[in-house]
Amino acid sequence: MKYVCDAPGGKTWFRMETEAEAEQESALMRHAVAKHFRLAKDKAKGSYKPTSTVSFEQNIGLEAHLQRQMPLFLTLRSRSGDGLATAMLPPGGDETPGFRIIIVGADNGDPYNGQADAIQVLASHFGLTLAREHCFPYR
Repeated sequence: MKYVCDAPGGKTWFRMETEAEAEQESALMRHAVAKHFRLAKDKAKGSYKPTSTVSFEQNIGLEAHLQRQMPLFLTLRSRSGDGLATAMLPPGGDETPGFRIIIVGADNGDPYNGQADAIQVLASHFGLTLAREHCFPYR
């Protein structure tokens, strides 16, 4: 996981970069982020165009392409490593028309109850509006 930013109360946002990390998040938080991570990765892989025709060089730019094209999958952790919230933001954390930002807690619960301050820090970090009515899909 890659550090993103700190939040109040000793909490920290991290970016999930691998399927294994997404699987761990799914198990910890009891939701399906790993499925969404795999789907996004497969879609991004499908849009990759190698710059070389030499077989062993074809995947040289793939990882950078995936980082640019995939949504950001983030986890909020407590100081002791407990999972508190999971977020899916647009690629690069940039405002993207039509992209559905999703933020959920454990068991797809409402993360805004108890984590609103940390979500606001994430919003400020990326310059996004992360209002409950737009980001929590299970009202």
